[in-house]
Amino acid sequence: MTLATGAVVSDRRDSGRARRPAGTGRAETLAGWLFLSPSLLLFTLFILGPFVAGLAMSLFSYDLLTPPRFAGLDNFGRLIHDGLLLHSLRNTFVFALASVVTHLAGGLLLAIAVNRGINKVLSYFVRTAVFFPFLISWAAVALLWKYVLDPTFGIFGYYLRLVSIDPPDWFTDPAWALPSIIGIDFWHTIGYTFLIMLAGLQTVPSQMVEAARRDGANRFQTFFHITLPLMSPTMFFASVITFIGAFQIFDPIQIITRGGPDDATISAVMYLYQTTFQAFQVGYGSTIALAVFVVIMLVTLLQFWGSRKWVHNA
Repeated sequence: MTLATGAVVSDRRDSGRARRPAGTGRAETLAGWLFLSPSLLLFTLFILGPFVAGLAMSLFSYDLLTPPRFAGLDNFGRLIHDGLLLHSLRNTFVFALASVVTHLAGGLLLAIAVNRGINKVLSYFVRTAVFFPFLISWAAVALLWKYVLDPTFGIFGYYLRLVSIDPPDWFTDPAWALPSIIGIDFWHTIGYTFLIMLAGLQTVPSQMVEAARRDGANRFQTFFHITLPLMSPTMFFASVITFIGAFQIFDPIQIITRGGPDDATISAVMYLYQTTFQAFQVGYGSTIALAVFVVIMLVTLLQFWGSRKWVHNA
């Protein structure tokens, strides 16, 4: 570029800036904040505000009837010695880990089965049938399975007796209560994971699969060396949201077992509910809520750290 050309370009830029009305930048900034304001308002009202209020409340002893009393860090010290809280966290971890494993494996297998060139009508039917339970409310699902698994007149027990198997007391036997809740949760939410897996599976380039087949790879080799690595970002996403959702399990436990028998199914969120709204220990309940938040955040960070080892980044 010659000096003359450079001067012309510079003059055009200067004239463009000069023609721009004064205050345009400030108006654009204001417009941007106005567009963001509904989201910021909702975030402040429903997320940031309650979080700050919960953080403040955790420093007080409050029973909703008498004025709050400043307790300092007493509620946090009580967490360490609360055996029922530790028991509820153990139950929640068992539930969440079982949920992640079963949903990833089940969702992936269902997605592969549907994606494998079956009849289109049958494919749409399977997608609808698998996803439909996810649209039903937890209250309806819980009541439905209470009848299905009833040991006296439930249909599941009826068919077990036909093959000479006595059905256990699914919800009143401590050994069966939590596995029963895990199974019901799988039936209700597997459709969501299935759709995520199916969407991820359909993003795998067919050219790569065909190239591997032409090079002599069989189906298993193609799956484990092509499909699975390319599906790893989708599986990672599904594992993160499944764990976060499972760790907040409350509705089916509250409706079916109410944490029993013998606290065999009590979860961390349910213990938080009982402490805050039934025992009216609002300050300590806020502390439990913060503990649940910290656990979820730490596990999520751990998942992101571990993802560097197995998630394929194209």
